[in-house]
Amino acid sequence: MTTAATTRYVSLLGLGFGDCGKGLFTDHLCGAWQAHTVVRFNGGAQAGHNVVLADGRHHTFSQFGAGSFHAGVATVLAGPVVVHPTALRVEEEALRRVGVSDAFARLLIDARCRVTTPFHQAAGRLRERVRGAAAHGSCGVGVGETVRQALAAPDAALRYGDLLHRARTLEKLEASRTAVRRAFAGMVPSHPEAAQELALLDDASLSQRWFDAAMPCVRLSPPASADAIGARLVRPGTVLFEGAQGVLLDEWRGFHPHTTWSTISTAAVEAVLHDAGIDAPVQHLGVLRSYLTRHGPGPFPTHDRALDARFAEPHNADEGWQGMFRRGHPDAVLLRYALAAVGRLDGLVVSHLDAVEGADLRWCTGYRATGGANVASLPFSDEPDLDHQHALTQLLQGAQPLYESDPIGTAQAWVERAESFSGLPVRFGAFGPTRDTVRVREQIRKTV
Repeated sequence: MTTAATTRYVSLLGLGFGDCGKGLFTDHLCGAWQAHTVVRFNGGAQAGHNVVLADGRHHTFSQFGAGSFHAGVATVLAGPVVVHPTALRVEEEALRRVGVSDAFARLLIDARCRVTTPFHQAAGRLRERVRGAAAHGSCGVGVGETVRQALAAPDAALRYGDLLHRARTLEKLEASRTAVRRAFAGMVPSHPEAAQELALLDDASLSQRWFDAAMPCVRLSPPASADAIGARLVRPGTVLFEGAQGVLLDEWRGFHPHTTWSTISTAAVEAVLHDAGIDAPVQHLGVLRSYLTRHGPGPFPTHDRALDARFAEPHNADEGWQGMFRRGHPDAVLLRYALAAVGRLDGLVVSHLDAVEGADLRWCTGYRATGGANVASLPFSDEPDLDHQHALTQLLQGAQPLYESDPIGTAQAWVERAESFSGLPVRFGAFGPTRDTVRVREQIRKTV
């Protein structure tokens, strides 16, 4: 175990349902603290972290780290990440169009990462269509199915390191294709896109064609060993851990079944560092937006259609697999629950503080549950328990929010209430979509 005394480790962990500003703060801190590496430690290609530069360039980071606009900043996709090689190629091309020409050269992918294939993607989409009105809110990129298969049959799971071996990869691909086809053999497609997914599963040539399409990714970023990743992470300087999704979507702590197959916690960050052979403290920062958002179905007590109309969302559309993007008031009950679920934090960072003034946002401090009882906090299970999480989902589905009487007048007032509810200091606040709008705590009062 190495003690990295000259390296600073910091994590950014979403405390909502996602879309809280992790990309913005990763981009900002990479510059402010001159980070040399961004580690993605959870999730997969379903992530969408927006970074906007002052000159107007924009990219939605999915698998590459959101520090990639800074020259020399590397991305590490750690072992728990689910890798989508062909989507990586598409994202790399998009990065080239906005001026990042060496993204693959700065990418290290752990050989143990599970790999998403077209068959996982098809399975996920078909399963979501079968659910109909009870859809979970899948992004449709196959991450959940990749994890599902790896848990059910670990030896059959395709790993990034397998892609160096053609015969082994093709054998696993074909086994996956036929297994998924069997699983949906009785399905009668009610939608043209479902028919296309089933036709794809009938295509015996697809495994070979997908392998050929994935190979450029493997050549440009060969599978990395744990030792190579450890050597990168122990370099003097700053390493940022960029969380995907938010803890309210966590696979074990989110509101089942409207969750993602991904762990969002301080323990998940520290496990990756430990796996790399590094024994060092991590500064953990929780990320919030000044108002709550949720993309797709699932409980959302403070959802307010008036806020949907008030706040523009240029990078989160209502179309696509997830469906409607919803806005709601800040929720102290969910904030406290998120803090209990994520682990010990050292502070908060907050985006969209420029949206507060005049928006008529109100802090939700409790719920009126079905049956009339008031709820001030959500019960927390010490052990992972999906039945418990499903009961919370039902509670939230029927909850009526109880708001403070006065709207939040200023960003400073928002920050002070968040600090009171959480017991944590707000370290940084952003007043716009670009890195130059980020202010340290002491500057927030001067900004309003």
